[in-house]
Amino acid sequence: MAQRLKVALLFGGRSGEHEVSVRSAASVARGLDARYDVLPVYIDRDGTWRLQTGEPRDTGGEPVFLVPAPADGGQLRGLADAAPLAHPDLYFPVLHGTYGEDGTMQGLLELAAVPYVGSGVAASAAGMDKELMKALFAQAGLPQVPYRVRHAGEDAGGLVRELGLPLFVKPANLGSSVGVTKVKREADLASALQSAFAFDRKVVVEAGIDAREIELSVLGNDAPEASMPGEIVPDREFYDYDSKYSADSKTELRIPAPLDDATRAAAQQLAVRAFRAVDAAGYARVDFFLERGTGRLVLNEINTIPGFTSISMFPKLWEASGVSYEALLDRLVQLGLARHRERSALRTHRQ
Repeated sequence: MAQRLKVALLFGGRSGEHEVSVRSAASVARGLDARYDVLPVYIDRDGTWRLQTGEPRDTGGEPVFLVPAPADGGQLRGLADAAPLAHPDLYFPVLHGTYGEDGTMQGLLELAAVPYVGSGVAASAAGMDKELMKALFAQAGLPQVPYRVRHAGEDAGGLVRELGLPLFVKPANLGSSVGVTKVKREADLASALQSAFAFDRKVVVEAGIDAREIELSVLGNDAPEASMPGEIVPDREFYDYDSKYSADSKTELRIPAPLDDATRAAAQQLAVRAFRAVDAAGYARVDFFLERGTGRLVLNEINTIPGFTSISMFPKLWEASGVSYEALLDRLVQLGLARHRERSALRTHRQ
């Protein structure tokens, strides 16, 4: 009987999306448990890694670290005495937001030369930074709403004149709608910018359009595939943090989205193009606006580590497309191992 692979599940983290990560990790651990030995590694809000036993939880665990050198083999060592405590075969980051989804964690895993699930450094950084993401989308000729970027201390004048109202103000490097404000009056713009700048040194300001919210899941490495589209029908003015995660949320997920065949096919094609535009790997969720009146599809963003609870849109879209939650996780593990084999075969120096 083949030995079960050990999967280190990285979750929590120094991010405004810490709680969402913990929820995702608990669900992923249950889905992996049938085929893999799961090693929960909780990263607390101060950045300490804590190796846990049992179910992933938002507290406790033995402080550990990963040596950023291939010779150590990806072991998790005790922080107190550097003694080896675990030797994962693969790392599975379920870290949403900064210090996890933005390329920083992926850089450490690359330095340690360990297999891991998901996109690499560049794709993760670009997928997290909305300014970089939008520039890559533009370079690939993908449709987007008009937008502007502002840095802390920079003059914010002219935004309403250039983009109109309403506007959406967002931190450039955050997800789950944390720090996002819909601005309907010019008088409210300054406070919206202040709120976004509390999370990031730069913000993205987008023109608001009357549109439906369409999402697709993408899976694969060099030959990515898109799921059927789903639709988000928020229970409030826009799909904010509470609308996504509150127990009282009445937000509706329509799977599949009620779309005609041409729009469905166009969304799938654009989702794969967006995935390739940032050079993503493993998996991602791609979000669109479908403008009412014109039927125009406009790309919103890509999430390289989307929410992964059993009721999150990413796994639900694949389930509706014929891939179960457990099979989806297994596919992600295999994609991570395959990507590592490919990278390990590349030369790093001249002969």
